[in-house]
Amino acid sequence: MSNIRPIRGEELDLIHFLLEKLELDPIDYPVNEMVDEYEGGKMGSISLGGNVNGYAGDLIQAEYVDIDDTPVVITLTQDTEGHLLDLDFWKVDFTKLLEYPTPDKLIFGKTPEG
Repeated sequence: MSNIRPIRGEELDLIHFLLEKLELDPIDYPVNEMVDEYEGGKMGSISLGGNVNGYAGDLIQAEYVDIDDTPVVITLTQDTEGHLLDLDFWKVDFTKLLEYPTPDKLIFGKTPEG
């Protein structure tokens, strides 16, 4: 079931931060005003309107530790046309995201093995 809604400011801020971390200009990667929540917004993943059949890979991945001490993997993906596809959240125990991450709480370069 689709859950289309306006993008939230915190989501847009996170996307822009991730793009800037890659030294990409957010102006070159416009974000739709409307997004589609996956799983009813349980973990925070959203579709950004790219070609859903044209996944072309991850742009960047970060980790975040939710307030219940559960790790969350956050991935920004793109489609084959160079458009943003998803902002994907994977909470490792599949529970609901309790607090939306802010850029200062993201961890980069850590591997799953530690």
